[in-house]
Amino acid sequence: MDSRALLASAMVFCVSCKAPPTTADAPPSAEAKAYVAKLKLSEVNMQATESLAGQMVTEIEGKITNAGDRTVEYAAVACVFTDSINQLILREKVAIVKRPLKPGETRSFRLPFDDIPPSWNNKMPTLVVAQIRLS
Repeated sequence: MDSRALLASAMVFCVSCKAPPTTADAPPSAEAKAYVAKLKLSEVNMQATESLAGQMVTEIEGKITNAGDRTVEYAAVACVFTDSINQLILREKVAIVKRPLKPGETRSFRLPFDDIPPSWNNKMPTLVVAQIRLS
């Protein structure tokens, strides 16, 4: 299975996951859950850079496309980092769409991480759309 197919499968799986809601996020509507399949991640890559303060920062960059017919007001992805035996070591939710993404629009994103535990396996984390708000 190529990385895009794996990413798409993970995106669909996560929306159906039952994580306890926090006060900050409302549970997604059935409509929002169905719409996740229309958000396409592409050209996703990872690189390590050194910050001005001398700290190593892992950056995940890519593009998100709204392949549906609704405007996405907000979307966040859960980035799931694992260790060498594939155990979860960090799950961090990060906004990927902060301003409206219109139907057919593609936008670049950059997700910097400077707090990944040393036990990380240095492989691309699983990216899963964890929250979405439509207009």
